[in-house]
Amino acid sequence: MDYHFFLDESGDHGLTTLDPNFPVFVLAGCLLESSDLVKHEEEIKKFKLEFFNSTDVVLHSRDIRKCEGSFQVLFDLELKKKFYENLNEIISKTKFKIIGAAVNKVEHIKKYGKGARDPYSISLAFIIERLIFSLDGDTKNTVSITIERRGKKEDQELLDQYNIIRDRGTYFVTPDRISQRITEFNFFEKRDNIIGLQTADLCAYPLARHILNSGEPYIPFQVIENKIYCDKNGKYNGYGLKTFP
Repeated sequence: MDYHFFLDESGDHGLTTLDPNFPVFVLAGCLLESSDLVKHEEEIKKFKLEFFNSTDVVLHSRDIRKCEGSFQVLFDLELKKKFYENLNEIISKTKFKIIGAAVNKVEHIKKYGKGARDPYSISLAFIIERLIFSLDGDTKNTVSITIERRGKKEDQELLDQYNIIRDRGTYFVTPDRISQRITEFNFFEKRDNIIGLQTADLCAYPLARHILNSGEPYIPFQVIENKIYCDKNGKYNGYGLKTFP
């Protein structure tokens, strides 16, 4: 089967500026089989037409939460309730897997000091490793990876890191396994309106909220929790969701 993996982030990956209220960086990916992606895209387009009379609106977690831009319509509380109910239903019924990694930057710096590695590179290595694991059921499974552009310098650094992982492999995955599975590693702009990237964005923040306070009920996380890649016993911590250090 052909799969598509969409990656997005929540939080700042830099180590020079730390927000005490949001000290984590989360990288989250959504894995969809091609036919499931087509169905999901159709559902999201219908959803956008219903609430915005256009498919051009880009679903962005922060803008939705802050009711900014096109989402100012959500100041209407009845409309907001319906918006979230419909969106949660679409996310819930769509067939996909989530693979996420988080770095607590405060603890990361405490433990490694000046030797602390870039949270993005740490997260990417884990996610690619688990992505390969998730495709191991069939030797013919391949996947394309899609990432949102952040900036010329940042994108080049990320591409360089990906190429290092691809060339060297990881502790558990050989370079050959990676090259056999991953067919593409592409960047797109937010304005390109890639629905898979928007879905990954909608999943990244709930993962971060859960990591920051796992005891606090949060509906968006509850909607996606059973989609996190897990072992045969349903355990996802350390499998489909890894927290460093």
